[in-house]
Amino acid sequence: MSLHDGDASQTRDRILDATFRRLVAEGYAALSVREIAKDAGVNHALINYHFRSKDQLVIEVLDAVNQRLLSRQASMYQGSEGFAQKWASARRFYQDDLASGFVRLQAELWAASLSNPGLREKFLPRLLAWKQLVLGGVREALVAYEATGAKLPPPFTAEVVACWISEFWLGMEFADLLGVKEESLAHHAALDAVQWLLQSLDEKLAERSSPARRPRRRA
Repeated sequence: MSLHDGDASQTRDRILDATFRRLVAEGYAALSVREIAKDAGVNHALINYHFRSKDQLVIEVLDAVNQRLLSRQASMYQGSEGFAQKWASARRFYQDDLASGFVRLQAELWAASLSNPGLREKFLPRLLAWKQLVLGGVREALVAYEATGAKLPPPFTAEVVACWISEFWLGMEFADLLGVKEESLAHHAALDAVQWLLQSLDEKLAERSSPARRPRRRA
């Protein structure tokens, strides 16, 4: 088979799809370029031609999925729904990502990055991009909270709260992948508690914007 045989874009897509399925099913350590090529129906030399290395290949697999998911998250945060509804949407997204294998994919690359500096250099910016998205959502929620007349004490900055949320979520992912049922129950309780807090914030914001609470203009 010629290296240029077939449509290049379709070939790349088949390779990325086959790599994603192999990563989710077998993990990074067992990833075989020849097996990926077999699944994709291409000559294994095409993988080196398009991606140059195994690490570059798995990073592009991550990017192909991650860009779509970050766009989904950004659209959700920018929506007109209340904060509790956005939190509920984030929880649904997580369950979808767990079922699709994306959470396993990210965990595999995280683990491989511990002993692979080259992969770590490529992987970390993708993870930090998600954390920045979380930080933006927290900042918006705190601005709304302060609009109700309340304010968190100085140590509780948006950065601190965003750190709690993102690190909690990453820890929850690993526990779910390991199938720790006791931890899963505790995680659901913690997620429900945040849902309740955000619902309370939404109710306060609704009260402030209701016509009955707006001061009447003098004639």
